[in-house]
Amino acid sequence: MVNLKIGDIVARKSYGGDIFFKIMNLCTGDDGKQYARLKGLDMRLEATAPVDDLLKVEQVELNQYWHSCQLKNMEKMKHIFVRREEYRKETLGRATKSNMDEIESFDLPGTLVHIDGDKEYLDMCMTSYKQLNIECNGYHIDEEKQAEKVIDILMEHRPDMLVLTGHDGLIKGAKEEDYRNIKKYHNSQFFINAVKAARIYEKSRDDLVIFAGACQSHYEALLAAGSNFASSPRRVLINAYDPVFVMEKVAYTSIYDPIPLKDVIASTVTGFDGIGGVEAPGKQHAEKFCPGY
Repeated sequence: MVNLKIGDIVARKSYGGDIFFKIMNLCTGDDGKQYARLKGLDMRLEATAPVDDLLKVEQVELNQYWHSCQLKNMEKMKHIFVRREEYRKETLGRATKSNMDEIESFDLPGTLVHIDGDKEYLDMCMTSYKQLNIECNGYHIDEEKQAEKVIDILMEHRPDMLVLTGHDGLIKGAKEEDYRNIKKYHNSQFFINAVKAARIYEKSRDDLVIFAGACQSHYEALLAAGSNFASSPRRVLINAYDPVFVMEKVAYTSIYDPIPLKDVIASTVTGFDGIGGVEAPGKQHAEKFCPGY
């Protein structure tokens, strides 16, 4: 067996190597076996697995994996920029009957605070926000501490949107009948507490749009707490970039246009199994002017 160490990239044999993980910690269980604490590279998942169930991923495979992930994200962003341009022409057309070629405009998309329990995921998301021209203030805060810090952060930045995410998951052995039991989740209660705290700062779902949750989070409880969007309706894994793509749609939709839920979810990697919510307003203020004015 290959000797494994913290930081190695591995896959689980018992799951057919479907997800690549980084080893975050190694320990000996009560049964005397060696176990590894794992974190998904691009899926918001933490897991514990026996070391003898792990297979080290070679560099060539890892390069191919990241290349595939980058292609998917590039394709998503390509569609986003095409959609933005079409939407811009539509909204300008509604606002004026002048020749579109004679109108110059610039966009004022909504502003965002992203609080993440995982520093690497946060960094990945912050890079994407920058590429998508979304103003975002990011904070790495452990899930259990997010509720006590979120109000101060909101008061400092006064954003239009808030993301509360990190890691989550059903406790091992949980069955479908346990889905409504909050005690069967690793971190869902912490996200719920943070959403409730944010709603003390701003009660209106229209004035502060919130995305909350991670892989397999208690979707219904997060919505009941005050989220506009949450994971995970079918208790599936979600992609690290799903919160980014949800908030991009909100940030670049006019404040005068409510956003159908299907349009928001269509922007995500995971789709309706992983992300759900309620209709929300856009947060874009579009400024327009004609040359010579």
